[in-house]
Amino acid sequence: MPLVQIKGVAGYLSDDEKQTLIKRVTDAVVSVEGEALRQVTWVIVEDVASGAWGVGGEIVSTEGIRKMGGRA
Repeated sequence: MPLVQIKGVAGYLSDDEKQTLIKRVTDAVVSVEGEALRQVTWVIVEDVASGAWGVGGEIVSTEGIRKMGGRA
């Protein structure tokens, strides 16, 4: 039973975007492991509070991620 865990800064992805991410990650797993595992492939999208994440020694915020992604 495959399990994929994805963590991201809270507030960046909408529910629709999370659904798309879950579907595409599931498709990727199934493309390697076989269609029979689709129904038992788990994908968890976990939101990490803005400011509780760091990269390169700097705090990452939802606003900062939006700027990097061109969503400001």
